[in-house]
Amino acid sequence: MSESKRKTFTDEFKAKVALEAIRGVKTVNQIAQEFGVHPTQVGAWKKLLQEEASSLFDAKRGPKPADPSASPERLYSEIGRLKMELDWLKKKSGISQ
Repeated sequence: MSESKRKTFTDEFKAKVALEAIRGVKTVNQIAQEFGVHPTQVGAWKKLLQEEASSLFDAKRGPKPADPSASPERLYSEIGRLKMELDWLKKKSGISQ
């Protein structure tokens, strides 16, 4: 008995097939034959794209808000590390304060 592996498709490929199906220029069977997938799969990808299309425009514009609690901690740790490096370099080079 031979084992056949499932085909895996990239997200870009699925989107391309679904968009082609939404256009409606070709039949689902023609699209399936052209891209080498089952017609049922074309229909499923088309349905998924139609359901999820509205979520593409949900995101607000602009930069993501920074987490205010994490930023000071990160900065203070960076200051501490740099101060330790500076003290070590001063000690090694013989420069006194």
